[in-house]
Amino acid sequence: MAIRVNGIQSEEELEKAQAAAKAQGTTITNYSDWSQILKEFAENGIESTGSYAGDVAKMKVIQEAVAEYIADMQAQQTVQQQLAPQNKEEEKVQNITETDKQQNIKANAAGANTEEILADYMKFYHLLM
Repeated sequence: MAIRVNGIQSEEELEKAQAAAKAQGTTITNYSDWSQILKEFAENGIESTGSYAGDVAKMKVIQEAVAEYIADMQAQQTVQQQLAPQNKEEEKVQNITETDKQQNIKANAAGANTEEILADYMKFYHLLM
């Protein structure tokens, strides 16, 4: 025969209640499941509702919230991975554009220097003639 208890706030209280129930020749309904739930609550700083049904419901809500959080994180990761190739393509275009600008500046500087050298050569050539 199993008994139902309420007002249990910790795993220790549940163990004491189980010991008292055994002394009377009975057990607590869902003792091992409830013990596991109370252990997980204690590890994560969650307060018990005091009843097995309440703790099971609370655990279910927490598990659903965690599952939803994980699904949201996975969805965000998927979106980021899908956007990553686009960002890389944009970076490539920007890098090519920047390189082209640098090459244009170098070419213009080289062209100006060449024109100046050619002009100076022509001046000296005319002076010598």
